[in-house]
Amino acid sequence: MKILLDVQGKSQYDTDIKESFRPSACGPVTARVLMDYITQDSSTYNVNELYKRLGGTKIGLFKHRYIQNMRRILGAGWIVADCGIDEVIQQIKEGRPVAAKFDKWFTFHWRGQYEFNYHWVPIIGFELIDNEIQLIIHDNGGPNRESRIRQISYNKNKSILSFVKMEPLKK
Repeated sequence: MKILLDVQGKSQYDTDIKESFRPSACGPVTARVLMDYITQDSSTYNVNELYKRLGGTKIGLFKHRYIQNMRRILGAGWIVADCGIDEVIQQIKEGRPVAAKFDKWFTFHWRGQYEFNYHWVPIIGFELIDNEIQLIIHDNGGPNRESRIRQISYNKNKSILSFVKMEPLKK
């Protein structure tokens, strides 16, 4: 089974992002990509404004700040919350990408071969291969490189992964 949402990625090194923010703009870029797809409202805040409103720092964006400040930005009609892999799969099935945070530093998993050491990315799909979950992500680009779609092993990275969903309240 494979599901891939048609999500437009963005590089955190795009020229419209303040140069000093670029090395640590992965969280705000992930938020902007999700907002563009889920809320269909790309006019609210650009990445530079999100960097400030979400509480971005030179060492990155803490998950509790992401959740707390995205709740303020989106308002009462939205659920912004931590979730597990089962809910990630359900969110994707329902057509909503999910934010993923790779963090080997603050999870104290310094040894290991992970896809990223510390990075936020949008999860835009998944595939089950031999009963193993492969997450499909936009990697948020790099210096002189656009964001690209990549497939990564959930099992290989699960000890340093956490997820944040954004979904509208059901009425």
